Amino acid sequence: MVIKTLWRLCLALFAGHELDAVAQAEWRLLYGLRDLDPALGQQWFIALHVPLCVALMWLIGHPRRAIQRTSRQLLAAFAVVHAGLHYNLQQHPLYLFDSLLSQTLIFACGATGLLYLMLDLGRQRSPCND
Repeated sequence: MVIKTLWRLCLALFAGHELDAVAQAEWRLLYGLRDLDPALGQQWFIALHVPLCVALMWLIGHPRRAIQRTSRQLLAAFAVVHAGLHYNLQQHPLYLFDSLLSQTLIFACGATGLLYLMLDLGRQRSPCND
C-alpha cells in the first residue's frame, strides 16, 4: 500500500511540475525548442506532452504486470534524474523555477521517486514480493 501511494504521489508531483513548467517557460531550456519563437516553443512543449502522456498511461496500465512495474520504475528513476537536472540548471539565466512551489514539486517528486524505487526494488529482492 505504501509503495502504491508513493508511486501515485510521484506521478501527481510530476503532473504538477509539468503544469508549472508551462508557466515557467521550461521549453526555453530544452534543445530543439529553445531556438524557436517563444509562442511556438510553448505550443510544441505542450503538444509533445500529449503523446508522452498517452504512452505513459498505456505502459503503466499495460495488462502485463512486469511492463507496468518496469514502466513505473523507469518513470520514478526519471524523476530522480530530472530533479538532478533541475538542480544543475539553477544558475542558468533562463531558469525560472525559483518559487517554493516550483522547488517543492521538482525535488519532492525526485525524493518520492527515489523512495519508491528503493522500496520497490527491495520488494523485488524479497522472497515474499507482491
